Amino acid sequence: MQATQLSALLAGAAATRLLDVRTPSEFDNAHIAGAYNVPLDQLHEHAHEVRAATGGVILICQSGGRAQRADAVLRGAGMANVHVLDGGMQAWRAAGFAVARVRPRVSLERQVRIVAGAIVATGSVAALTINPLLAVVPLLIGSGLVFAGLTDTCAMGMLLAKLPYNRGSAACDTESIVRQFLAGERGSR
Repeated sequence: MQATQLSALLAGAAATRLLDVRTPSEFDNAHIAGAYNVPLDQLHEHAHEVRAATGGVILICQSGGRAQRADAVLRGAGMANVHVLDGGMQAWRAAGFAVARVRPRVSLERQVRIVAGAIVATGSVAALTINPLLAVVPLLIGSGLVFAGLTDTCAMGMLLAKLPYNRGSAACDTESIVRQFLAGERGSR
């Protein structure tokens, strides 16, 4: 589903729910008003509950990859009326649509670039000044980034998502969010 289609759908009276599968930190940084936040890594344990939702469900992530994986999880649990926002929040923002913010933060994608870049730079300097064998450090990080690009998974991103900074506010209780989602309460969590 394109961002313009979603905007028109939200402006109408359709019974559609938005399920944002990004980390709580990314969600706090910017999300579509009325969306519910159930991170992808927790969706597996709540998929059968989410399946009970009436009406359509639109899955949202940063660029579309995690939402595609969430789509597979929900369809595997027997949910049929589920769609992915093509291009995710990047496409939504690029189209100029409004976002709600809880607390601005550095996106997980930027964190991965910062950490990977810092490790590569440090490993390169260490290889040049300390021991040439330390060149294996940037080699491993570069290989990991290539693998992440080819498989659309990112081990570094998954590790960074578990840091307290990326967990969002203490009010982020996935079980209560799923209950609100099923009840159809207008959400922003």
